[in-house]
Amino acid sequence: MNPFLSNFRAISLTYAIWLMTGCLLAALLVLTNTSLWMNALLFSIPTMLAFGVLSTSAYYISRSLPMKKRRFLQVFGIFGGAAFLYGAIWLWLCYLWNKATQLLEESWAGIHFNQQMPILLFIIGTLLFLLSILVYDVLIALENIRLAERRGAASEVLARDAELQVLRTQINPHFLFNSLNSISALTTLDAAGARSMTIELAQFFRQTLALSEKQKITLAEEVALCNHFLSIEKIRFGKKLQVDMRIDPDSTLCLLPPMLLQPLLENAIKHGIRDLVDGGTILVTTKVREPWLYIAIENPIDEQSTNLAQGTGTGLKNLQARMLSLYAEKSRVEWRTDNSMFRIEITLPLEKVN
Repeated sequence: MNPFLSNFRAISLTYAIWLMTGCLLAALLVLTNTSLWMNALLFSIPTMLAFGVLSTSAYYISRSLPMKKRRFLQVFGIFGGAAFLYGAIWLWLCYLWNKATQLLEESWAGIHFNQQMPILLFIIGTLLFLLSILVYDVLIALENIRLAERRGAASEVLARDAELQVLRTQINPHFLFNSLNSISALTTLDAAGARSMTIELAQFFRQTLALSEKQKITLAEEVALCNHFLSIEKIRFGKKLQVDMRIDPDSTLCLLPPMLLQPLLENAIKHGIRDLVDGGTILVTTKVREPWLYIAIENPIDEQSTNLAQGTGTGLKNLQARMLSLYAEKSRVEWRTDNSMFRIEITLPLEKVN
């Protein structure tokens, strides 16, 4: 089946064009004093609509010879031969239709076939069929371009998903290894703390597995994941670690990528709180300012620590790459150090659960 005539709209448009072409042929017959208007229209319109049916086969002829494989002799032989054949078939149909209308023996039916008329009709039929092949060539080329764009878009999505998966595999083991090391350290010092940490870790991964298939989760779900992580770290650091969550109520149903905040909290502890004798407070702030969601995490740091430089490495680069993959240029990740405080700010397009 011709895919370009697969719906009523396309068929209607095609035959409207052939109807207009029939009117043009009638005008040519009138202008050359071959026929009167009524006779010319009765002859031209049905025969041109019949040619419209014949011209649909031009699609298969065009398709049979891909553009990249065409050679001049092939094009001349196949396309030229097909045009001559269909021109002759149409001429024969014109002759039969004219004979049929003359049987009505009416003054408005039939046209006079002089010696030049068969030649004229044959040339018109041949040229129109060649034009049909050219039109289908253009349509097929446009369709190939659209298909290539779709395949490119699909490949881009697959590549983006693969990139995100790689980033996730970098994040999840990092947290797991650190947690297991902490449990190992506590087993000899605080067995009850190690048991509590193990329970919190199990709960954390249970929730992580439940949400892992989702591209986006709500901020409330992300905060719940972070609370399990912080419970583990508070067992390890005790009163040295304080957290102040200032969550805008309007932001709890906002959507964001899973495991966005947890690695940042982990960095805040590893490269900030851990190096301070008295510890400190991690401040987490979220705000909604349509059309954006703002998230900020701030923690004290020891500027004299050699561990500080490590805090602006892989984790933040992973975060930037992840945001770029998900939001392109619509997101922003910025960080700075000011007066012994490290602050990272994330701006995301505002998306909420429907």
